[in-house]
Amino acid sequence: MRPVRVACSPDADDLFMMRALSEGLIDPGPFAWSFVTEPTDALNRRGAVPDLEVLAISVAWYPHLAEHWRLLPHGGSMGEGYGPVVVAPEPVPLHALSGARIAVPGRSTTAYTVLRMMLPDFEPVEIPITPYDRVFRALRDGEVDAALIIHEGRLTFEHEGFSAVSELGVWWSEHTGGLPLPLGGNCIRRDLDEATQAAISDRLRASIAHGLAHRDDAIAWLLERGTALPDAAAVDRYLGMYANDRTLDYGTDGRRAVVDLLTRGAEAGVFPAVAVDWAP
Repeated sequence: MRPVRVACSPDADDLFMMRALSEGLIDPGPFAWSFVTEPTDALNRRGAVPDLEVLAISVAWYPHLAEHWRLLPHGGSMGEGYGPVVVAPEPVPLHALSGARIAVPGRSTTAYTVLRMMLPDFEPVEIPITPYDRVFRALRDGEVDAALIIHEGRLTFEHEGFSAVSELGVWWSEHTGGLPLPLGGNCIRRDLDEATQAAISDRLRASIAHGLAHRDDAIAWLLERGTALPDAAAVDRYLGMYANDRTLDYGTDGRRAVVDLLTRGAEAGVFPAVAVDWAP
């Protein structure tokens, strides 16, 4: 069986997508699957060397990786009027953070790219997303003035005692005529032949479909593994946001949102201009 190596984040939505394959719950096809997890920024950086078959990335980092990777038509995490959030110890308007020290989960993330569009003048302080409470400790200790929160932390920041300053998904929707905000996606190595790409893509799509059809089982499995979210209700809410029917297929407006993000980022000089190359 042909090895297929997959790298994704340890966050609930990525694990949800890969669960059926990683746990042997569906037909693996003619492949022997293996999985590793790394933080989002590390995954993006890893894509510079195409030594895997499938890689989870930030959509905004795709222009730096397009030489070696194609974007899969499924596996996307998108914000429908929500997404990463800027938080601070006290509620303040976003413009008040001009020049401030803002914790970011990595300069390769979509969240960082969009925040640069919203607030061009701030001092980014990179704080990894693992352990998940590290960024909240930085806020409490005064290492940073505010923080850009992604993944599960965007559901727990209020419990940690912080206030929302700005929702990136709201800003994006208002500035794009209501498009969803493309955050993360899965890509496949470009040098694989078309038939192999299609076969791998088919099995990944089936894994997502299995998760959607067995949601309660997947939630119980995620809780058993350990998560930053406190209970099944919180995991269910998180998956409803980032692992849903759009994850199974971007849809026409989802694909348009990816192109819009990459166009805007290139126009702002954040990354080079590239055309999106969709895999089967």
